[in-house]
Amino acid sequence: MVALPDLSAVHVVVCGDVMLDRYFTGAAGRISPEAPVPVVRVDAEVLRPGGAANVAAGIVALGARCTLFGAVGDDADGLQLEQLLLDAGVDCRLQRYPRRRTVTKLRVTSRGQQLLRLDFEDDPVPVPVPVSAIGPHRALADVLSSAHALVLSDYAKGMLADPAGLVAEARTRHVPVIVDPKRGPFARFRGAQVLTPNLHEFVAASGGGTIADDADLAARARSLREAAGVEALLLTRGAAGMSLFTEDGRLDLPAEAREVFDVTGAGDTVAAVLAAALAGGMSLESAVELSNRAAGIAVAQTGTRPVTFHDLTASGLADGVIAQDALVARVAEARARGERIVFTNGCFDLLHAGHVSYLQEAAGLGERLIVAINGDASVKRLKGEGRPYAKATDRARVLAGLRGVDWVTVFEDDTPEALIERLAPDVLVKGGDYRIDGVVGGALVRRLGGEVRVLGLQPGRSTTALAARVREGDA
Repeated sequence: MVALPDLSAVHVVVCGDVMLDRYFTGAAGRISPEAPVPVVRVDAEVLRPGGAANVAAGIVALGARCTLFGAVGDDADGLQLEQLLLDAGVDCRLQRYPRRRTVTKLRVTSRGQQLLRLDFEDDPVPVPVPVSAIGPHRALADVLSSAHALVLSDYAKGMLADPAGLVAEARTRHVPVIVDPKRGPFARFRGAQVLTPNLHEFVAASGGGTIADDADLAARARSLREAAGVEALLLTRGAAGMSLFTEDGRLDLPAEAREVFDVTGAGDTVAAVLAAALAGGMSLESAVELSNRAAGIAVAQTGTRPVTFHDLTASGLADGVIAQDALVARVAEARARGERIVFTNGCFDLLHAGHVSYLQEAAGLGERLIVAINGDASVKRLKGEGRPYAKATDRARVLAGLRGVDWVTVFEDDTPEALIERLAPDVLVKGGDYRIDGVVGGALVRRLGGEVRVLGLQPGRSTTALAARVREGDA
């Protein structure tokens, strides 16, 4: 398997349309009497970088340095976006426009499902991008002298209305250019090394209509690549994976996502990983393979969230099962990005529908859900001889395959209190007939500023009842 190299000495420049992604999350327990729409009781608000800002945050999350050029309004959203980027370690060079509103997307979600999106933006206005003489883009030309790659992230908001000068400047400095285009004509980016359109963007730029068959797809790709004057075209095809088209031929890679949960920001992830990998000295084919793996991780997550170096390289993360030491590091990274950490624990012996509903509800309380399970010896001490029914390794793998579960870890003590103290989750969750004041680790979590929640399980759904039915042949 292709491994990402150390990127600590790598510098990538990103220029494009930045935006702020805002999330309102909460429980949707009833339908409004005013209209046939769900009522969401908002429990939390999460802010994340979007668009080109998400690309920049993704590059830093991989261990590289990143300088970002973009435009925002002179407003509160612009200030919040800049602070998010600074906190993530991005070198920001944002132009402020007093009469321009920062592009903001508000998503309302419940239990990990997006219910509504509201976009706050003005009509696109071309933003001048002089490569010489004046303004922060003179600084862009200077920054390119120390860069190993340039990413142009085009969301058709005005920043890249005329990108020819940027591409030409990069070429004179022998800096590869990776373009994530949202609209045609792609010839605007003539001279770039790689274009990374998705299937919808590709079809629109290659004449519209429908793609008749695979031969039509290949012919369109060849014609589009030659007309655009680029070395390679990397087509992201959703469930069909990725296809790389170059003068030397074609490389197809199957999709790696176990389950597509949210495609938001997947294209940003591909651009970030591709650029960082190429800047780090990887071949185009290897960089594409790594980007495909990263895309699979991205769409299995909720919302715009950077794929980190550990996502791609740490052992055991392919199926979400992770050792405690590695988990502590992952939680620290997530918390630094402002993500809300949810923790639950249990034996989870013979997973049933009640468990699944409970875990999906728990996942909706934050951005990252940790499920800690008792080791086999611990289960035996707690439940008696004959338990567990399934080994910890099997229980962990099943749990890691569930939508909304980010990390699964195993603890050998009878209670997870020591692990809870190490992780300090924002929300500690238990299900069933627990009382809040009886939840193990609850007092500790509250003392650290977190909250404790008790969620119900489906009536009649329990491991004991299921085991009894199996024994009676009535499962």
